[in-house]
Amino acid sequence: MKHDFDLVVIGAGSGGIATARRAAEYGAKVGVAEFDRLGGTCVNRGCVPKKLMVYASHFPELFADAQGYGWSLVKSSLDWEKMITAVNDEVTRLNGIYQRMLDNSKVEILQGYGKFIDAHTIQVGERQVTADKILIAVGGRPVKPEIPGIEYAMTSDDIFHLKQQPKHIVILGGGYIGSEFACILHGLGSEVTQVIRHDKILRGFDEDLQTEIQQAMGNHGIRILTNSQLTKIEKSDTGLLVKVRKDGDGEETIVVDAVSLAATGRKPNTQKLGLENTKVQVDDNGAIVVDKYSQTAEDNIYAVGDCTDNINLTPVAINEGRALADTVFGNKSRTMSYENVPTAIFTTPEAATVGLTEAEAREKYGDAVKVYRSRFRPMYYTLAGKDEKTMMKLVVDQNTDKVVGAHMVGTGAAEIIQGVAIAVKMGATKANFDATVGIHPTSAEEFVTMR
Repeated sequence: MKHDFDLVVIGAGSGGIATARRAAEYGAKVGVAEFDRLGGTCVNRGCVPKKLMVYASHFPELFADAQGYGWSLVKSSLDWEKMITAVNDEVTRLNGIYQRMLDNSKVEILQGYGKFIDAHTIQVGERQVTADKILIAVGGRPVKPEIPGIEYAMTSDDIFHLKQQPKHIVILGGGYIGSEFACILHGLGSEVTQVIRHDKILRGFDEDLQTEIQQAMGNHGIRILTNSQLTKIEKSDTGLLVKVRKDGDGEETIVVDAVSLAATGRKPNTQKLGLENTKVQVDDNGAIVVDKYSQTAEDNIYAVGDCTDNINLTPVAINEGRALADTVFGNKSRTMSYENVPTAIFTTPEAATVGLTEAEAREKYGDAVKVYRSRFRPMYYTLAGKDEKTMMKLVVDQNTDKVVGAHMVGTGAAEIIQGVAIAVKMGATKANFDATVGIHPTSAEEFVTMR
């Protein structure tokens, strides 16, 4: 049977577009169904606008630090509307770039929400199209907890479109999204209270990394309510009344003008795809079940990215998509490796990590684990007169001398760990690190001088 397309991709995010373009390079006729702007979460509601706001949030501290280097006091104020407009203008520019890339690859954009009629047929708006292969790349969505007054709260997606800067905001959740936005908004001048259910933020990351960032955030003026839960939100003449219950310590009411549920979890965006018309299986969280080749239970249907709820990172979705296109359309069978995937947390201070946490390493290697740790004040802060710390940590399996984990908190952590990740991915030993000459004076040299 002849189909309209060799491949139809549902979702024009990073993973979907990467797959579409790579498949088209191999000569496939490709269509992409998308009801929203091109680029998905990363470009429109995630990595890109968030990182631009991170940059904006750092200027006040740079102005202050400059005085230690002889610069006069800078008095400056934030034009929130100008900043938000500039951020969204850049997103619009990137949308156009994605459009041109797809046009140049001769990929047809099918405007509308894609829904399965059967395993080879997709309904997109008023149009039905058929495809030999179909890729689901619909990403995820933020979810709100079911508490009274939740309609007065926004998700992390909404922050990029706020018309006015919050004077005082409560952020619920201690994951990387909530912690990043706590730091961003505090840096921009908002009063921030972060409510977390556990005793530490960034659950699942290395414990030293958690401790270092949480301590720094508190020192900077962010109020973190640990072991606490938001129970109710009420609207009043003075603002939003946020009820917070702390374990063993009663209830507190916080008056704010905004509530962000930035890190209460995300779910795969699979609820309206018509998957019941196929053999595609989902787990209890709605994530699509795939094998190592990103193939679902339906032979011709695949899925990549956050909708599979594997490692929810943009570069992972891109790599999964390209591996899929190489395998299916390029006759170059390969799979995505999920070992030693680096990631960053754009809090203030910044953090980045690759490989195993200390706890994971001890569970895997037992007493053979040796940890090398360094904590120091970077040179930059000496003249600025600040007691800001950088923490670096290597986790080593002494049986092989391999570095199985590297973690950093401090300025430039993401840029530094990206290079370290290459070494960890290649199986570098502690001896290899020790034999590498450091670049002096830098913070990064500490990774090759730790004893």
